[in-house]
Order: sequence, then C-alpha cells, then structure tokens
Amino acid sequence: MDGIQQLGLPLLGVVAAAAVTFYVVSFNELREKSFRDLDDAEDDENGGFKPYMRSRGRRAKRKADKQNKP
Repeated sequence: MDGIQQLGLPLLGVVAAAAVTFYVVSFNELREKSFRDLDDAEDDENGGFKPYMRSRGRRAKRKADKQNKP
C-alpha cells in the first residue's frame, strides 16, 4: 500500500496538472479565435467601426480632398 501511495499520488498530480493545462490553453485559444472572428466580422460589414485608417486609405482621402478644393 505504501508503494502505491509513493508512486500514485505524484502521478495523479502530474495527470491533473496536465489536464488543467490542456483545458486552460484550449479555452484561451477559443477565446482568442472568437475575438478574431468578431473583429473580422466588423471589418467585413459596410460602415463597420474601424479604429484607424490604413495608410493607403489616408493617402486616397488626402488626394481626394486636394482635388475637391476650389
């Protein structure tokens, strides 16, 4: 009985730690993926919120503004 406890308890602890680590990493990846999907969905919609304008968009806007000035 003493041999089982000396080997079994540490082995059980390692298995439990591995299971907890697996679930934490899995849920973290799912959370990150859902945030990425949410961001992609907002970018795809017309008129979606864009926190910044890309440089190509800024250049096009400046060029259009210059051409529209009288």
